[in-house]
Amino acid sequence: MVKEIVKDPLFLAQKSLPATKKDLQTAKNLEDTLKANAYRCVGLAANMIGVRKNIITFFADNVCCTMLNPVIIQKQKPYTASESCLSLEGERAVTRYEVITVKYQNKDFKELTAEFSGFTAEIIQHEIDHCNGIVI
Repeated sequence: MVKEIVKDPLFLAQKSLPATKKDLQTAKNLEDTLKANAYRCVGLAANMIGVRKNIITFFADNVCCTMLNPVIIQKQKPYTASESCLSLEGERAVTRYEVITVKYQNKDFKELTAEFSGFTAEIIQHEIDHCNGIVI
């Protein structure tokens, strides 16, 4: 189900709680909402649809990918990016990393570790920041 995008900075500044199997519908809603906003968005975190759970979804090579409980465990090659967000007006400068390694669970709650680089890594960092209550 497509959900409205939350723009309340106080809500978005709250740290998300761990996702459980009870949150799979939230993951589906997040995917539906991202697809509905694909013309203006490349990633979303669950708190952006009003649910304080550690779930992100993003496009990587035109494929919608979802991570539950993602944690960046390694970062390499910092750079400054200019990012925008559906929850905020305008763009802001932020430090990102060219290469990241992320530990997460898939929708079957299998634990995975993967390395990402380039724009996909930037999207994932932005969405994990949302889960941690960091709004650019």
